[in-house]
Amino acid sequence: MSVQTRTKLKRLPKRAAYDRPTVDAILDEALVCHLGFVHEGHPFVIPTLHARHGDVLYVHGSAASRTLRALGGELSVCLTVTLVDGLVLARSAFHHSVNYRSVVLLGRARLIEDAERKLRALEAFSEQIVRGRWADVRPPSRKELKATTVLELPLAELSAKVRSGPPVDDEDDYARDTWAGIVPLALVAGTPEDDPRLRPGIAAPSYATAYSRPSRPG
Repeated sequence: MSVQTRTKLKRLPKRAAYDRPTVDAILDEALVCHLGFVHEGHPFVIPTLHARHGDVLYVHGSAASRTLRALGGELSVCLTVTLVDGLVLARSAFHHSVNYRSVVLLGRARLIEDAERKLRALEAFSEQIVRGRWADVRPPSRKELKATTVLELPLAELSAKVRSGPPVDDEDDYARDTWAGIVPLALVAGTPEDDPRLRPGIAAPSYATAYSRPSRPG
């Protein structure tokens, strides 16, 4: 994909990635995004859910719905996603860092009004969180659909930034008697806990007992 001026990395450009497979993998693994916009001269950054469907990113936008409706259902936004893979402990305080994967997406988010398209977006949200869950639950009612705000944002103007590998110290510091390396971090699911009002005899499904997130290859 072509590199857009506004999302071209200027600081540490060697960490940049503009290819869709890299971007899509980060978006698909993440559970939460942050949606930034300006309304009436004030900046807002809202944590919310997202789900990718082809070349479009759906965003659960209830927190911004009043603003969107005031602006005619379209809003200029900056959306970010970050995954932290490890703590990078160097021999010097200055070179401490984290291994991470992030995406920055710019564009105009549009309000989805059509009920069928909104329903497809809500299914995508459900499958983004727990694959297979949508088939087991009651679908949203008309009233629930009306009460839910969903935005769509084209995957057009974006970039990824990735840091991986060991610490990079100043050459003189490699002789120090100080431990250096990486503390890996990962999202790990615990044992499912039954709802206190769960009817007897209903076992947790495999997508709950064996829950895992898609992860970076290798």
